[in-house]
Amino acid sequence: MSDHAAKELLYDALAQAAKALSNGRRAELVDVLAQGERPVEELATEIGQTVANTSQHLQRLLRSGLVKTRREGTSVYYSLSGPVVHELWRAMRQSAEEHVAGLQQIVDDYVGDRSQLRTITRDTLQARLRDGNVVVLDVRPGPEYAAGHIRGAISIPVSDLTSRLGEIPEDAEVVAYCRGPYCVYADDAVRIMTGNGLEAARLEDGFPEWAAAHLPTEGRSP
Repeated sequence: MSDHAAKELLYDALAQAAKALSNGRRAELVDVLAQGERPVEELATEIGQTVANTSQHLQRLLRSGLVKTRREGTSVYYSLSGPVVHELWRAMRQSAEEHVAGLQQIVDDYVGDRSQLRTITRDTLQARLRDGNVVVLDVRPGPEYAAGHIRGAISIPVSDLTSRLGEIPEDAEVVAYCRGPYCVYADDAVRIMTGNGLEAARLEDGFPEWAAAHLPTEGRSP
């Protein structure tokens, strides 16, 4: 094999991960799996696809080495193959944010107006956790909280929040978080809480970014 042919094969192989993430549904699956392992049926519901279509996307990610599987009874659970996969996704996301024309308008159309939502940084939340004067609220689905969460956070999925507001102390400052910067669960949670007279803010991003910064977590690692 000539040096040029070998070089082409090398770069084609190196590009496999990027090719696997060239589909929006597969990128969305990586974003969900950054929260922790999930069975295919739950993943299909999360991304609004059939189980058959979701399985095909997962097989493409599996062949590219971006995800791994484990079997429990009749269920197959998928998870990211390692932290570097989420780092790759974050890098792709950041590149798009900086260079893709019109992306901010698409983001605004999806997440809505955040100008009235108070947002705090990871550093600020870490300091308030040390002081013990904040309630941290994980508003992701229960399985994601079980897979891993900010140390000391309580779990109230956003779908249950309205009926469980009584569990939050009225005089507490609450910081809600979810999956990441494009997840709207925390936005919805803050709107619900402030609309009911609670003092609430959203974390600037989500649990994967908190974990990647090696800040305190509990539960299984995502």
